[in-house]
Amino acid sequence: MIIETLKTLFNKDLQKLKKEIESYSDEKNMWQIEKAIANSGGNLCLHLLGNLNAYIGVGLAGSNYQRHRDLEFSLKDIPKEELLQRIEATILVVNGGLNNLKENQLQKDFPIVIWDNKPATVEYTLILLATHLNYHLGQINYHRRLLDQP
Repeated sequence: MIIETLKTLFNKDLQKLKKEIESYSDEKNMWQIEKAIANSGGNLCLHLLGNLNAYIGVGLAGSNYQRHRDLEFSLKDIPKEELLQRIEATILVVNGGLNNLKENQLQKDFPIVIWDNKPATVEYTLILLATHLNYHLGQINYHRRLLDQP
């Protein structure tokens, strides 16, 4: 039951991420930072995609994704169309990973230790990854509304 809920939430928020990136009226504004805003919408998007591919992709979908977390925050000026393609590819990876999951695996340790060198359950990890996605999605929305003025 919770797996279907998680699929729904991840898909809903990844579609929202796609909509946010599509909604920037000027592509260069996606990479803008100002004053106390440390991360651009584009870099937050890259961070979310890196996070989901590194954990759900590698941990549950069995991908061979190699994460370069520092680049998620340092790369700039990636075209909007490329980000949208990366979002679509990540949706496929997330769905593949969640489709591989069975209810009896939820209380087992997640295959990758992520935080504080302590194992966490699959259920806990997926809920944390979903809330992480939602948190940064809100930041991207706020970034776009503040810094993408037509």
